[in-house]
Amino acid sequence: MEPFPSYSSGREASHHTLTVALQGFAHFSQGLATGNWDEFIEMLTDDFTFWFPTGAFHGMNVGKERAIAFFNYVSDTFNEGLSITLDRVTSNETTVVFEFRDEGKMRGEVYKNRVAVSFDVRDNQICGYREYFGSNGTSN
Repeated sequence: MEPFPSYSSGREASHHTLTVALQGFAHFSQGLATGNWDEFIEMLTDDFTFWFPTGAFHGMNVGKERAIAFFNYVSDTFNEGLSITLDRVTSNETTVVFEFRDEGKMRGEVYKNRVAVSFDVRDNQICGYREYFGSNGTSN
């Protein structure tokens, strides 16, 4: 992963929220690259919720067990791992958004995409996740 090229925050941004989210994103990136999600999962609250835009996990999902199933599904889908280029980080008091490009192979086929994920932070944990994508990664 490359250094953070762009960072902006609202006036009410919490340094603590950003610190927790950045640690979580490092673990998230490692999970995408290696399939090892343990450190990321450890950062999730028991009442963790996540929203995903498509497929078997489309819509709102609730609970850490559902999250484990989702991230195992991601690892199965991208079994050779994904590399990430982080483009932008934006935060406010409770939420941090990461915009990045990822690439690798999806079930053996070349894959590139532009993605935005947001982490909602409570105390020292991630309590919410939302993912948005839709480009094949070929445009800037």
